[in-house]
Amino acid sequence: MRELLTQSLVAWRLTGGVCAAGDGAILVCCGQHRIRVEPAPADVPFRWMVTNGDRRRGAISLVAVLRQVRATLEPGYASVRAQVTAFPLVPP
Repeated sequence: MRELLTQSLVAWRLTGGVCAAGDGAILVCCGQHRIRVEPAPADVPFRWMVTNGDRRRGAISLVAVLRQVRATLEPGYASVRAQVTAFPLVPP
């Protein structure tokens, strides 16, 4: 997750940093934003919790985490839904 978020900042052409917190969370720092990504507790229907300031939201997948992080860091970015599926191999 840490490397994915680090490379995402690079791909999005944003200057910032990603580091691991001592409690297992990942911290994304970019501009005035401080975003905390951590595994969700077992009693909620999410895999991850994303916290920005006093706002805490659940995310069901890595894609959802990336969408929330980017929406926070680039409020004007128009997100596009992507669907990833497996296709049969095409012979050469």
